[in-house]
Amino acid sequence: MDIRLPSLGEGADSGVVVNILVKEGDTIAKDQTIIELETDKAVGSIPSSAAGVVQKIKVNVGDKISAGAVILSMAESGAGVAAAVPAAPPAAQAPRPAAGTAATTRVPGIPAAAAPSVRKMAAQLGIDLALVPGSGHGGRIALEDLRAYIQNLIAAQPGAAVEKKTAPARVDFAQYGPVLKKPLSSLRKTIAKRMSESWSAVPRVTQFDEADITGLNDLRKKYAPAYEKQGAKLTLTVFAIKAVVAALKKHPIFNSSLDEVAEEIVLKEYFHIGIAVDTEHGLMVPVIRDADKKSLLQIAKELEDLAGKTRDRKLTGDQMKGGSFTISNQGGIGSGAFTPIVNVPEVAILGLGRGAVKPAVVAGKIEARLLMPVAISYDHRVIDGGSAARFTVDLVAAFQNFDEKDVKI
Repeated sequence: MDIRLPSLGEGADSGVVVNILVKEGDTIAKDQTIIELETDKAVGSIPSSAAGVVQKIKVNVGDKISAGAVILSMAESGAGVAAAVPAAPPAAQAPRPAAGTAATTRVPGIPAAAAPSVRKMAAQLGIDLALVPGSGHGGRIALEDLRAYIQNLIAAQPGAAVEKKTAPARVDFAQYGPVLKKPLSSLRKTIAKRMSESWSAVPRVTQFDEADITGLNDLRKKYAPAYEKQGAKLTLTVFAIKAVVAALKKHPIFNSSLDEVAEEIVLKEYFHIGIAVDTEHGLMVPVIRDADKKSLLQIAKELEDLAGKTRDRKLTGDQMKGGSFTISNQGGIGSGAFTPIVNVPEVAILGLGRGAVKPAVVAGKIEARLLMPVAISYDHRVIDGGSAARFTVDLVAAFQNFDEKDVKI
């Protein structure tokens, strides 16, 4: 019996094997973890769908495998053991049908599998999904498949102009001196793809300001020992999450997303704040859900737990989904002002730099104050400059007028 990689869920159809936890000859139980797989930004555990004795392991660490690929073959250890159900071969193994033909993996009479948004777009454009080749598992049609089909139709029209990307030129850097080559990890490829998509799709503007966090830093120092006794660290990022939520409540357009298919702005009534975490593997963004309903202590504990799981690569995919706004704090590293890239499909992101003591005028007098660089990058399709300025003013005020009662445990 073959144990195959199951479907990985919406938006994920393959991953890289990072760890094999069994060996040939092992007796394993149903639902026992057999490999760890890196998909997008998460490393997940893949369980066995049956119990038995491992006969042959069919994958190696570093292999990229798709849903339906054989992980290992095994013999049943006894009667009554549920057999593994062979999945359909990965769609990538079959040749992609030409535009205008139905996907060969579909069953006649059964509608093509596709998300509601894809069906809606196809209906608006008058396209029969039965004609669109799907690249997903079992021929499932993704938005990219529909776009590719439309592009093929346009290209087929007489005199149609098709934009072609020039393939990047390959340079032999070794001709100039010694080099060391390091293959791109699955995570780095995902980051590169998403950053490129954001850069090309979102017309962004960045609004800059400074926040006087002298009083806020005094509060942090005053209450940090009490938080440590509760097993939490009272960091500036913890305060930033609460300040951001306060500003988002006043300016809900910053807590929205643009639905290009429906041509709607989706205003979210929840406050799920993503926190950019720097790791040796690359940037990852775990999400603090319902930050508006949690105390500073709860946020501090959850943030520390998520940051640890992020660096140990123990985050689940769900812990990085559903964010409505993102914070990137480089102050701890020592960076000053910078321009963060919008974390699509969100419409804005906050970048915080290292606070520095500078002369500032307070009540008509020059004083040494701790000033922190603040940068708000936003999607100009959704947010206008005036709105961004008002949001920034209120955000700075939230930092500068933090209520001590909200810090007390």
